[in-house]
Amino acid sequence: MSKAYPSNLTQDQYEFISDMIPEAKRGGRKREVEMWEILNAIFYILVEGVQWRALPGDFPAWQTVYTYFRNWRQDGTWLHIHDSLREWTRIEIERHPSPSEAIIDSQSVKSAAMVSQQVGFDAGKKICMTQAIYDGRYLGISLASTGHGC
Repeated sequence: MSKAYPSNLTQDQYEFISDMIPEAKRGGRKREVEMWEILNAIFYILVEGVQWRALPGDFPAWQTVYTYFRNWRQDGTWLHIHDSLREWTRIEIERHPSPSEAIIDSQSVKSAAMVSQQVGFDAGKKICMTQAIYDGRYLGISLASTGHGC
């Protein structure tokens, strides 16, 4: 049992998502780790932003935790958990389980407002790069694969 971290699931939270965790594979050996500990370790990594190898020693081995994380990402378990939590949250606030609209926003900048452009040549890639700078903020790179300099 690991220490109590702010990222740990409560018992109620674990019970809610535990049914969505895949069962152990048939024919294999029994699981030696608790899924609650695996989930707490994964959430610790996500909340604290540490590397897998920096997982505290009171959690299961980082290799074990990462293997579960990777397998669940590949088999869609995380997506299923996410979708279920979204639907449950929307129902809880008396909304339709699935949103019918979405708003997508992007930064719009007038081309005449650009203050400067920086041009450079990447010799390793043999491409010309132009960076657009607007009020000190980097906006993007345009590339020209000329091979002859800028």
